Amino acid sequence: MAEFQKADGANYAPVGKGNKVVGPGEFVFAAAALEHGHIYGMVNGLTEAGATLKYVWDPDPAKVAAFVKRYPQATPVDSVEQILDDPSIALVAAAGIPNERAALGIRVMEAGKDYFVDKTPLTTLAQLAAVREAVARTGRRYFCYFSERLHNEASVLAGNLIMDGAIGDVIQVIGMGPHRHGATRPDWFYRHEQYGGILCDIGSHQIEQFLYYTKNEDATVAAAKVGNYTYPDYPEFEDFGDATLIGANGATDYFRVDWHTPDGLRTWGDGRLFLIGTKGYMELRKYVNVAQPNSHANQIFLVNGQEEKQIDATGVAGFPFFGELILDCLNRTEKAMTQAHILKAAELCVRCQLAAVHLQPQKNDAGIFSV
Repeated sequence: MAEFQKADGANYAPVGKGNKVVGPGEFVFAAAALEHGHIYGMVNGLTEAGATLKYVWDPDPAKVAAFVKRYPQATPVDSVEQILDDPSIALVAAAGIPNERAALGIRVMEAGKDYFVDKTPLTTLAQLAAVREAVARTGRRYFCYFSERLHNEASVLAGNLIMDGAIGDVIQVIGMGPHRHGATRPDWFYRHEQYGGILCDIGSHQIEQFLYYTKNEDATVAAAKVGNYTYPDYPEFEDFGDATLIGANGATDYFRVDWHTPDGLRTWGDGRLFLIGTKGYMELRKYVNVAQPNSHANQIFLVNGQEEKQIDATGVAGFPFFGELILDCLNRTEKAMTQAHILKAAELCVRCQLAAVHLQPQKNDAGIFSV
């Protein structure tokens, strides 16, 4: 499967095989708020599943022009109201500034449409409460693009293997989510109120995966910490964070996220996931198999009572989430992902951030860090 902007996580947009669940015009959607390049992955997944892209809106004409160049079927509109007022639109996909995502989602749901938002889906507990109320009041769905599980074939196949009992019950998840900072980022990326903090932002992937693989409906934050080691010019930015969670069923989670991917790595981040079960374990090397030029992304290393083996997940499981999302919207079901799961992941992202110890790393004259 092809990968778009493999070296740049902000614009990483997997391209998969078409697995259409609807025909042309049967499920129509629009794209709005193009602040994060994940919108391209979201649109790819929906259109590959048969959805029809009708409109695009963003206040920045340059972002709209770049989007239309990639998706010429999208008609630019002058305001989001034009999208909300069109009864043919069933879903709005959006990747706005993180602290503005909830407000847009509420407007979308109040207009009678479902909402598909980039991670992190919200940044405060007040936003969470408002979203919960709007979901209950409108009966619409607030989906989230947790791409590190939903749009990665190793992650999808690992879920299938776990359902089949390959490693028994998952009792611990260890996640590593390094990212490349890149040369240019928008101003909001460095403002804590807008991006929500590193555990709330890219930590959202890790928390959602923990809930999913361990079949937990709730968890508590046992410990968390964040720090800024290398960006003194951006005092509100966090380039490192980690956290430990304990699930309601006793399973545990440790994850680390950071912005320290070195330029020598051929992709944007060496994302790894370790799943320890009662009958075996798995390691997922999601985006690269380091220093193995003939071994690419989507590698699973599986050990259980019968065997140890390496599995190349490329082209095996696909990305079923997007078709399931479309059918959930049409049938008012919850097969892709339950609303409770999405909002619990969102809640734990915020609670991790609120619980975090703020490290204050300083270098002494010898260049050694202290806190």
